[in-house]
Amino acid sequence: MVHERARAVTGDTVADLEARGIAKRFGSVIAIERVDLDVRRGEFVAIMGPSGCGKTTLLRIIAGLERADAGTLLLRGEDIGDVPVHKRSTRLIWQDYSLFPFLNVRKNIEFGLTLKRHDKKAVRSKVEAVAEQVHLDHLLSRRIGQLSGGEKQRVAIARALVTEPEILLLDEPLSSLDAHLRIKVQSELTALQRELGISFVYVTHNQSEAFAMADRVVVMNKGVVEQVGRPAEIYNRPATHFVAEFVGANNIFEGRVSDAADGTVVVDCSHGVVRIAGYGNTIERGAAVELVVQADKLRRHQDGDDGQNTIRAILRGREFTGSQVIYHLETAQGVEVKMVLQEPFTEGEGTEINAEMELCWAPEDTVILGHRDAGLP
Repeated sequence: MVHERARAVTGDTVADLEARGIAKRFGSVIAIERVDLDVRRGEFVAIMGPSGCGKTTLLRIIAGLERADAGTLLLRGEDIGDVPVHKRSTRLIWQDYSLFPFLNVRKNIEFGLTLKRHDKKAVRSKVEAVAEQVHLDHLLSRRIGQLSGGEKQRVAIARALVTEPEILLLDEPLSSLDAHLRIKVQSELTALQRELGISFVYVTHNQSEAFAMADRVVVMNKGVVEQVGRPAEIYNRPATHFVAEFVGANNIFEGRVSDAADGTVVVDCSHGVVRIAGYGNTIERGAAVELVVQADKLRRHQDGDDGQNTIRAILRGREFTGSQVIYHLETAQGVEVKMVLQEPFTEGEGTEINAEMELCWAPEDTVILGHRDAGLP
């Protein structure tokens, strides 16, 4: 069985994939520049970023569909830079699944084995075993046109798994599904990856998918890796200005350090003073810094909110999303501020548009870009 073979190697310390200094140009356009990436055994890694950031090009290089201009690519310790696509132990699942509509489910899954000679009985046994794993065993005689979007995706996965790859590559496989089905299928896909125990490298521009499914997330921008980390780390502690803007709903304030002592950093910003806890005394006075505050860390300032950072801003608009309300504000200095509250909302209630609001947040809820707080390893 595929999953038994995969589980046997999951505990190995050798990485499934090691990319070192991968670079790729298309004419004068730099698609990827000096990318380093490790994928551990049995790990689900999501690569995300805006269109044109290089994430799909990187996936195609791993699959063997593109050749890197520079760098080394190792699969379980072996250099595969010159190995043709059909001889690599990687399988790529396309955005549109690339299934054969004139074949039934069984024949589509079997197609993955047609490049080599296989005993018919062995092929049948393999196909049925994989189909059972991905819950398609009752649909083997169905035509592709009779399947739902989620079922088609499972056929594509089964066709890849039947060849027993070392690593599975997925290029935005949920993008064609509606929102409700996407959530259902991403849960199924995550459960399947855990069961199989093989590594998945998953490309997406959807951060909610990446955060919900991946063990680690790679954020790319303009051909380079901006940050790699666990989903919570990427969300709560963005490492660069780009990540802070791309991930979540973050407020970014510029300022200059006026004091740093006793575990508290004081920064003078255009809207006032901001105190930050947890950074020790490692930041020099006078240093120009960027501060990140998540929109859902802000709240309305009330009596008794002593020791909180505060900011005054004009309410420019409200956005009701169903489970929360997003407030769009602007300071007198022209700095945009976002606040996200989990609260009931009825059109016309609450603070009037163009009215001033005073907001606050805790000193420990502020991140200084380019620095790590004392509580992180």
